[in-house]
Amino acid sequence: MTHSEDNKQRIYLFDTTLRDGQQTPGVDFSVEDKINVANMLDAFGIDYIEGGYPGANPTDTDFFAKKRTQKAKFVAFGMTKRAGVSASNDPGLAALIASNSDAVCFVAKAWDYHVRVALGCTNEENIDNITQSVEATLNAGKEAYIDCEHFFDGYKANPEYAISCAKAAYEAGARWIVLCDTNGGTQPSEIYSIVKAVIAAGIDGDKLGIHAHNDTEQAVANSLAAVDAGVRQIQGTLNGLGERCGNANLVTLIATLALKDKWSERFETAITQDKLSELTHLSRSFDELLNRAPASQAPYVGASAFATKAGIHASALLKEPATYEHVEPDKIGNTRRVMVSDQGGKSNFLNVLARRGIHVSKDDSRLDTLISIVKEREASGYSYEGADASFELLARRTLGEVPSFFTVDSYRIGVERRHNASGQMITVSEGVVKVTVDGIQHMSVSEGHGPVNALDLAMRKDLGKYQAEIQDLELVDYKVRILNGGTEAITRVLIESTDVTGKRWWTVGVSDNIIDASFVALMDSINFKLMKNRGTAGVAAAE
Repeated sequence: MTHSEDNKQRIYLFDTTLRDGQQTPGVDFSVEDKINVANMLDAFGIDYIEGGYPGANPTDTDFFAKKRTQKAKFVAFGMTKRAGVSASNDPGLAALIASNSDAVCFVAKAWDYHVRVALGCTNEENIDNITQSVEATLNAGKEAYIDCEHFFDGYKANPEYAISCAKAAYEAGARWIVLCDTNGGTQPSEIYSIVKAVIAAGIDGDKLGIHAHNDTEQAVANSLAAVDAGVRQIQGTLNGLGERCGNANLVTLIATLALKDKWSERFETAITQDKLSELTHLSRSFDELLNRAPASQAPYVGASAFATKAGIHASALLKEPATYEHVEPDKIGNTRRVMVSDQGGKSNFLNVLARRGIHVSKDDSRLDTLISIVKEREASGYSYEGADASFELLARRTLGEVPSFFTVDSYRIGVERRHNASGQMITVSEGVVKVTVDGIQHMSVSEGHGPVNALDLAMRKDLGKYQAEIQDLELVDYKVRILNGGTEAITRVLIESTDVTGKRWWTVGVSDNIIDASFVALMDSINFKLMKNRGTAGVAAAE
């Protein structure tokens, strides 16, 4: 078994957000989204990041054009070789092995019913497919993993065959054999007893993983039951993303393994205490990338996870937090919300500012001003969890640290629908922007693909002495969220930017006018770029 110096056993975290999580209705990652999520997971300390199925669709193929992780093992996913062809003649297997990954995770049938109905081959051929796929991957110098699909249902139907599938992968040299509760209906007690049976059959727990779905809202419990029984890898997704009811929520599992004595005294993961304090930020930033509101009642990281209304609970909480909190919110980067006090918020602000290289005394009145501004803005629709650059600009402006690079005197957008020279009906957007730099006014006009694009092009057409500095500025993503209904709806716009350094940053704008919200986010992006060029922008916002 794997032990650390203090005799704790290592649990490995395997994220499948970019593959299984993409099965979520309404979720469709672009290549840029996948790169961004992979960077977030890699920096956080996840051991394995499964990127998708190279060759299956253009997005995944482009994503695997190069290796996308620095620390984590980058994993390609796909089927084992087909029956009736050799491993060397299977194009699907060849594409997986040739991909820019460190490892290949194969999905393999472990239920004889599925072997017969879905694959249409014999039980023996299925086992041979598993063996040959693992061996071919190892021969190519990569690690091989096997996801035993429908393992628990298969075990209940035919335990001998289900175990033989897992054992074939084990004996062929697979690093991980992952037992999958694909339908999500298995109970924790069943998970525990079946995992114990697999280990008793001769498969080392150090080679076993668990992949749980949340159809009975027990994916986290099932994952922990499997760990208790002996598996040492957990597969899951950020915020429990996944098809149907979702997958095991890695965010909840990470916090539980680190903060609950039953687990923390026996096991450890690669997530350090410093990174654990960024868990809330990771969870909420991911939701912002998906353009959806974070779940307020999510365990550990939700905005209401440590919220208490004024009254007897709040009074007791202020005297002794342990009376109504099962863990300290600061440990996962969350804050206590008590209507009669903002002290928890001040501590969190100090931590967030320090991560960006901004140091201010807790007694500084400007800190109180910043907290008040942020609270007012959040009440009006702003969210800074996924817009670090906008938050840093606001903080530095409040603390008097950002120079005034330029001022916007006015902007105007015109939209015209007309026939072009070929007689086709087209819609043309024109943006006009007037800015002042060092007392000199500059006016720019540009046409674009839509009003926001026209405004962006006009704004960046002539910025006076700063024009050369923003030539490499690129807007790579643009997301809009309507915060309330009706024609008077408030709109929040998130813009992701990058430059020649490869660093990325997010900015936010809120208004009852979508163009104005976009313009605010665009201004923050340009100002952050200019500040970043001068080495004054914090690292956290530009990673």
